[in-house]
Amino acid sequence: MPFLDHLEELRWRLIKALAALFVGILICGVFNDQVLDVILRPGRRADPPVEFIYTHPLGMFLVRMNASLVGGLILALPVILYHLWLFVAPGLFKKERRYILGIVLGTVGCFMAGASLAYFGAIPTMLRFLVGMGTRDIKAMIDVRQYISFVIYTVLAFGVVFEMPMVAFFLAKFGILTPPFLRHYRRYAYLAIFILAAVATPSPDPFSQVMLAVPLCVLYEISIWVTKFAAR
Repeated sequence: MPFLDHLEELRWRLIKALAALFVGILICGVFNDQVLDVILRPGRRADPPVEFIYTHPLGMFLVRMNASLVGGLILALPVILYHLWLFVAPGLFKKERRYILGIVLGTVGCFMAGASLAYFGAIPTMLRFLVGMGTRDIKAMIDVRQYISFVIYTVLAFGVVFEMPMVAFFLAKFGILTPPFLRHYRRYAYLAIFILAAVATPSPDPFSQVMLAVPLCVLYEISIWVTKFAAR
């Protein structure tokens, strides 16, 4: 395919991806209350429940905008990845297409696994610990913008670090990682994982750090198996 045709193809793929993002944002704008309910639910179910406030006249407007943007991106992500695949696939061999499709699915799957653990496990645990530190006279009244940032950053942190097997796959493909190397440095890797968990989680409580570190240790063992597969 000539270079200009590639640019034209890229332009149309970008237009369709942006259109999907716009539709996703529009849907989340229409159902904004439901999107906010999903984001605020861990705080409402904390013990004691979090009381949300906003301290700026534009506070709730910005909160609703951010919720629509994040929700729209999540809804549009499958369509964006689909058009990315359609743009890249014609230039690949059959074997490479199989690898790329597996990589895309694996990357999305690992991220969703980490994000799910954050939303259903780590965030409620962190909130119970942190909000529970209050007293009868001192109650938690959290700015809703700060709370949403806390939720988003936690979900992103868990999602990104759960990409460990995919990173191991690429490094093994380039000959940088080998299964014997990973097994030899296992104890040092576990130490680094717990340090990373302490840095990556936005709250200082040990429960959330352990909830991130233990699955990462499991993912490290999975990465050893992945490098065996990649080295074939």
